[in-house]
Parts: sequence; C-alpha cells; structure tokens
Amino acid sequence: MNNFLNRFKKDFELYIGSIFLTVTSVIVIMNVFTRYFLNFTFSWTEEIAVGAFVWVIFLGFANAYKKKSVIGVEVLVKLLPPRGRLVLNAITSIIVVLLSGSMFYLSFQYVMNSTKITVALEISYIYIQISIVISFFLITLYSIYFAYDDIKQFFATKNTDKEGIE
Repeated sequence: MNNFLNRFKKDFELYIGSIFLTVTSVIVIMNVFTRYFLNFTFSWTEEIAVGAFVWVIFLGFANAYKKKSVIGVEVLVKLLPPRGRLVLNAITSIIVVLLSGSMFYLSFQYVMNSTKITVALEISYIYIQISIVISFFLITLYSIYFAYDDIKQFFATKNTDKEGIE
C-alpha cells in the first residue's frame, strides 16, 4: 500500500487521467452498444465522454511536461557546452513559468466567470474547464522547479570549475 501511495504521488496525473480515460472508454462503448443493438442512445453520454477526455488531455500534458517528454528541438542545445545548456534550460523554464503562469491566471478568470451549462445534464462547464486551470498550475510549478534546479546546477558547476583550476 505504501509503495502504491509513493507511485501515486509521483504520477498522480496519470492515475487520475487513467480513471477519466476508463470513464470515456466505458461510456463510448456503452453508447455504441445501445445505439447499434438496442436502437437508442443516452443523451448525456457524449457530454461525459468529452468532458472526461478533456481531463485526460490536460492531465497528460502536465505529466508529459513534468517528465520532459514534450517534443522539443535539441539541435541547438546540443551545440552548447554543459553550462550553456543549463543557462538555456533555465531561461526556457523561466519563459514557460511566465507563459503558463499567465495561462493559469487567464484560464482561472475564464472558468470562474463561466456561466455556461451542459445541454443534457445541465451541469456547469466549470467541472470540465477546471482541468485547464489545474494543468497550467502544475506546469507553472514544474517550470519553477526546473528553473531552480538548472540555476542550482549552474552555480554548482561554477564552483566545481573554480576548484578544478586551483
């Protein structure tokens, strides 16, 4: 149980996202079955499937960023020396902090001012759109950590270089 909790803390986005993916899959399969074999559909299935899929996408995006699995161009980075890479990574992380922090703020404002409700279930879209806010919040936190870690490594290698010269 303790091992599961540690894995959950490490990749909670994936675990929660997999629950939403399961919900999406079950509802879509159920809807296909009822449409083709029972000649009716539930009016609410599409709303839940789409809402759950939005959660999957945004939680997956946050996890991919955390694991540095987002597609990037490394050709220029590989041309730099190790300390130059740290500087470029720190600058990139700081830019991402600014952008994702802005997106977090703007999406939060958008969601909090939203009055739109779903057609079939008549629930607020806030329950779907809050996934965007959570995703950008997580990306902002991860970017702050990445920038801090790169800056710390930069100064650690600077001190190592000085010790090697003396």
